[in-house]
Amino acid sequence: MTSRTTAIDYVEDVSPGSGALPPRAWYASSDAKSLSLNGSWRLRVSPTIDAEDDSFAEPGFDAGGWPEVTVPGHWVLQGDGAFGLPIYTNHLYPFPVDPPHVPTENPTGDHLRVFDLPADWPTDGGAVIRFDGVESCARVWLNGTDIGEFKGSRLQHEFAVGHLLKPSGNVLAVRVHQWSAGSYLEDQDQWWLPGIFRDVTLLHRPAGSAADFFVHASYDHVTGEGTLLVDSDVDGRVTVPALDIDVATGEPVTVPVQAWTAETPKLYDGELVTEGERVPLRIGFRTVVLEDGLIKVNGKAVLFKGVNRHEWHPDKGRALDLETMREDVLLMKRHNVNAVRTSHYPPHPAFLDLCDEYGLWVIDECDLETHGFTEQAWRDNPVDDDRWTPALLDRAARMVERDKNHPSVVIWSLGNEAGTGRGLTAMAEWIHGRDASRLVHYEGDWNSRDTDMYSRMYASHAEVEQIGQELDGGTHKRRGLPFILCEYAHAMGNGPGGLADYQRLFETYERLQGAFVWEWIDHGITHPELGYAYGGDFGEELHDGNFVCDGLLFPDRTPSPGLLEFKKVVEPVGIEGWGSPQTEFGGGFAGTVRVTNKQDFADLSAFAFEWSYQVDGETVESGSLSVPALAPGESGEVKLPEPPADGSGGETQWTVRASLATDTAWAPKGHPVAWGQFAVSARQSPKVAATDGPVLGERVITLGPASFDARTGALRTIGGVAVNGLRLDVWRATTDNDEGAEWVTGTSFAELWRKYGLHRMRHRLDGVEIGDDALTVRTRVAPAAWEFGLATVYRWTSDGNRLKLTVSVGPEGEWTVPLPRLGVRFGLDASADRVRWFGGGPGEGYADTKSASQLGRWESTVDGLQTPYLRPQENGARADVRWAEIGGLRIEGDPEFSFSARRWTTEQLDAASHRTDLTPGDTVWVNLDHALHGIGTGSCGPGVLPQYALRAEPAEFSFVFSEIS
Repeated sequence: MTSRTTAIDYVEDVSPGSGALPPRAWYASSDAKSLSLNGSWRLRVSPTIDAEDDSFAEPGFDAGGWPEVTVPGHWVLQGDGAFGLPIYTNHLYPFPVDPPHVPTENPTGDHLRVFDLPADWPTDGGAVIRFDGVESCARVWLNGTDIGEFKGSRLQHEFAVGHLLKPSGNVLAVRVHQWSAGSYLEDQDQWWLPGIFRDVTLLHRPAGSAADFFVHASYDHVTGEGTLLVDSDVDGRVTVPALDIDVATGEPVTVPVQAWTAETPKLYDGELVTEGERVPLRIGFRTVVLEDGLIKVNGKAVLFKGVNRHEWHPDKGRALDLETMREDVLLMKRHNVNAVRTSHYPPHPAFLDLCDEYGLWVIDECDLETHGFTEQAWRDNPVDDDRWTPALLDRAARMVERDKNHPSVVIWSLGNEAGTGRGLTAMAEWIHGRDASRLVHYEGDWNSRDTDMYSRMYASHAEVEQIGQELDGGTHKRRGLPFILCEYAHAMGNGPGGLADYQRLFETYERLQGAFVWEWIDHGITHPELGYAYGGDFGEELHDGNFVCDGLLFPDRTPSPGLLEFKKVVEPVGIEGWGSPQTEFGGGFAGTVRVTNKQDFADLSAFAFEWSYQVDGETVESGSLSVPALAPGESGEVKLPEPPADGSGGETQWTVRASLATDTAWAPKGHPVAWGQFAVSARQSPKVAATDGPVLGERVITLGPASFDARTGALRTIGGVAVNGLRLDVWRATTDNDEGAEWVTGTSFAELWRKYGLHRMRHRLDGVEIGDDALTVRTRVAPAAWEFGLATVYRWTSDGNRLKLTVSVGPEGEWTVPLPRLGVRFGLDASADRVRWFGGGPGEGYADTKSASQLGRWESTVDGLQTPYLRPQENGARADVRWAEIGGLRIEGDPEFSFSARRWTTEQLDAASHRTDLTPGDTVWVNLDHALHGIGTGSCGPGVLPQYALRAEPAEFSFVFSEIS
């Protein structure tokens, strides 16, 4: 018995395809013609793989009744659902795992584009049609001729078509299948989005044109010389006017040059000239080596301060235009990012042009992930099956050949979360053989058999320190290799926490060469009812919810608090007080500031420094600070001026800032780069003498400016301000990091908190005591079904004008979990809209996420305090607050406190799935927190470090209330 073969067998063929030309460098010619075929195409989507015949590819086929879509684009993001809907899974395949087979229910999009050649299109030579990205499998016809099919969604494919072209009425037909054998190799954590999502271009290939070429541009850091050698398939000459270079291809030349680095991205304009074509070159001289167990560029070990970047736009998916790519690069540079891992596929080549131009280290990653096979213990994993090896090698070659001339690319990555196997070894061997000028990465190779570094994901701080100390075990080879965290600090929702603690390790141990945050941007899809949609919002039968929203940017590219925290933690200049930063200046002692250049290559000459002196958060004097152009790694102590005289007795501090001294390609003069603050004189705690006593009236107790319910002791008013429901609060709307990832953390904090009822605490009144100078209310706060609780005492005193609340909390019973928060909550009238405070700002900050929180005076609306995480959760707390003013009240803390205010309750926030679920009420709910449990990165990584956990321990804290006149 023989199996049936059909015209669609190519879809399930494990080969990379047929008909495509060998991969080559991606470039735009100076003089050879090109024609963009982007724009409006006709589309017919069939629900199955074989629903329609191939007649649509024939010239004369009438597709006038077909709807139009935009290419580049994904058909499921066009047509308001008429063409199907997006699917999000983290690693589960959304079809049965039976490699290489895919379902018959395989959405298939037939695309048609009719085009004419320009009048000046040359008649000599040939032509190729280039597809830069099609998901996941495509078959192509031109003018009725089948020219081939291909897989490898994020890879370039070219076909020779010169012999098929005619002056007008050319019919380009492309059949795209959502699922194919190639889908088994593309199980990346992202939306499944079929379509022609990158450019389609017709390229004239004149006789004698450049076919493929490799620009080798090394740098000798000892002599300061660069050596240029351009290997070309077609002989020609290479010119670099600025360096007086004019040599034949294949001939090396050595000249003095400025090196290319991510900090100093010097590019030289050159040209490759063959008999039939001129090709512009942008040449960066740099040398990447593995030496002394370190990744070195131009003789120096580098520290990666990186991000993982999926391509994403909330309306267009992975169909990015140049300006969106540029916006990404500019945002990275402006937030001190110096490296990108192109997770988990090669990006649009224009993105790498931008990395060359503006300066970013790049780990270029192959379009490979087979993560779903983990569900069957990696059985039948394609990367360990010889039948798939040609496809793996094709993917490696298409990445390397396309991107080999980019100086920003310093490391090739074999892919992501594909287990281990012979196919990966074959890829590594081929890449090492093809390009010895770069290193090879793959996280799954824990013994570094095939790779040039030891790479991990989400290792804890403790383990990273062990690795830094070379106490991690493993093979002898691995212990001698550099270490990077190719993914860490899962930026999902509120967080990530613990960034500063990681960075201290990276800066302490030479072997630790940095890390890449997961990830750059939330993959929310614009939705008319939900604002932004995530997994499950399109009715997927399998999905992973909002796990696709784990970026440092919101979908509209607004920086999240996590990105601002990252910018601060990895800033290129360290600024700290030196001498006696905690004592009051006097006797002419002005103190010093210690400045450290944390860059790898550039000195500090690009930065201007400024000092300012604050009293109670207000700047009273400022000026410029002369800082020497310290070399990389150097530190220097710089004298500060004598502080201005101030007799207020207030809290005083220095702030020193570094900003760009001149305009750069990525930011204007004055752009802030780094800052440091350090105290001079400490804050004086608020004092309230208990000179007024409580007075019992009919159903009311008065104490100074306040009134209380006589039966319950509940606060009702402070002066003319009504106060509702003030009481101890220990609950917060759980964050994504609280919820945790079961495969990483086991039982999450959120699960434990809910198990023990911390979201449904009951308040028992034990007594209201009217003393001579205080009103004391004794309570017990505890969850139903459990014997442990919190004995809570509210002690109210007043000096006649101000009201002081001292809260004493004593745990009772056995507490086995930390508290989410510890403080008081109360309600104010909805008219309480403006907030002013002296404390950390301008954005939110928590115990392990407040490095970017600057001490100062700030103001906002209540709505402006909210952080719009796509899945609503605890947010918006301002840290280290001395005092806050809202709704006619001034609140001072002893000690400092965290402040938040919102127009919905914590319970409503906790219940919401999308921002649009939150409806403002007629009360503004205010939290004054003595402490908050840290954030961590437990959504996919280590949880909260012990020093940031909020243990249930005895505590006492006070707040002073007064009415603002």
